[in-house]
Amino acid sequence: MQTQLSPEFAGTPDGRAAEAILRKCVHCGFCTATCPTYQLLGDELDGPRGRIYLIKQVLEGAEPTRKTQQHLDRCLTCRNCESTCPSGVEYGHLVDIGRKVVDAKVERPVPERALRWLLKEGLPSPLFGPAMKLGQSVRALLPSALRHKVPPRQSAGAWPSQTHARRVLMLEGCVQPAMMPNINTATARVLDAAGLQVVRVPQAGCCGAVRFHLNDQSGGLTQMRANIDAWWPWLRPDAPEPVEAIVMNASGCGVTVKEYGHLLQHDPAYADKARRVSDLTRDLSELLPEIAPRLRERLADFGRRPGRLAFHPPCTLQHGQKLRGGVEQWLGELGFEVQTARNEAHLCCGSAGTYSVLNPGLSQQLRDRKLGHLGELEAEVIVSANIGCITHLQSGTATPVKHWIEVLDEVLEPAPAPQG
Repeated sequence: MQTQLSPEFAGTPDGRAAEAILRKCVHCGFCTATCPTYQLLGDELDGPRGRIYLIKQVLEGAEPTRKTQQHLDRCLTCRNCESTCPSGVEYGHLVDIGRKVVDAKVERPVPERALRWLLKEGLPSPLFGPAMKLGQSVRALLPSALRHKVPPRQSAGAWPSQTHARRVLMLEGCVQPAMMPNINTATARVLDAAGLQVVRVPQAGCCGAVRFHLNDQSGGLTQMRANIDAWWPWLRPDAPEPVEAIVMNASGCGVTVKEYGHLLQHDPAYADKARRVSDLTRDLSELLPEIAPRLRERLADFGRRPGRLAFHPPCTLQHGQKLRGGVEQWLGELGFEVQTARNEAHLCCGSAGTYSVLNPGLSQQLRDRKLGHLGELEAEVIVSANIGCITHLQSGTATPVKHWIEVLDEVLEPAPAPQG
């Protein structure tokens, strides 16, 4: 796609990056066929190709409008289009640039600005945990729309106390410890059973995705730098207790941390450190080929296994990180019956970070469509790999929805007593 950037953007880092991405697009439209919002709305401007044209026009000098902003807002950033694109168009990076430019030129209505401010300030805040506890204590009294956002209080179980020579870091996340703390402790217990110690770094907080995708890109980058600083004592070349990897059990965080190197490439103080962080970051599922053989002897007999599992692969896992099939394969190797939806397993469930709050109508349509396909499997449990997907799907079904690591943790036998 030929472009002629306006002087405002020509030669800038964002302009150069956008131009390189735009030139890869050949207008083929394959992306449209796999775009969730185009599937629902049937509007070219609510598909990747149409949004690419809108961004191109703005970068070439056209004045964006409120409608331009809304079309970009309706994008889930699921990046399904990237999996489909034969030309390697990095649409996710382009839409980040487009939203930044458009938001600088188009003022949002006050209620919308207030809601977005509340999300970007509230979700990563230390006050989120106490607020969630309060909400859980009065959950039965909450309106249904709000009650769906407040999961019942969950017991986290014990964090393993054994030390191992092999260590990994783990980002515990901003909302996960308050909403579903068992995901983190289950991760630590399963890795402990496989001989890996999870090192806790409380100073590491939100991965930065919430602020970044609500177009507080500067605030998001600040959070990314803070995480790098918190992890660096274990990552620097002369670290006294080095770690092998930074493990992510929320695929939404994982795809963001894997892009620290890209997002901070122009920061001379952090570019090299960010690249090292990205290089060491692993989704939890990427550890399965190594840990699964070690876990076999610790798994309970088949009588304690759940029945069929329906696996929903998050977009941030299958499209953002390009990781497909690993969870299903290795849980199957460990004796679980796992299936993905026979139809539209590639499509987004509608959670998409804060999307379910900002675009509830579209989000619920996609959720119900996803649950319809998963329901055809008649599974005992639905499993996924991202807290946003888990809570969003659970809001629309009575079938339990869990992280796959929790299911694995539930069938671990206690460690054998040391021989004395």
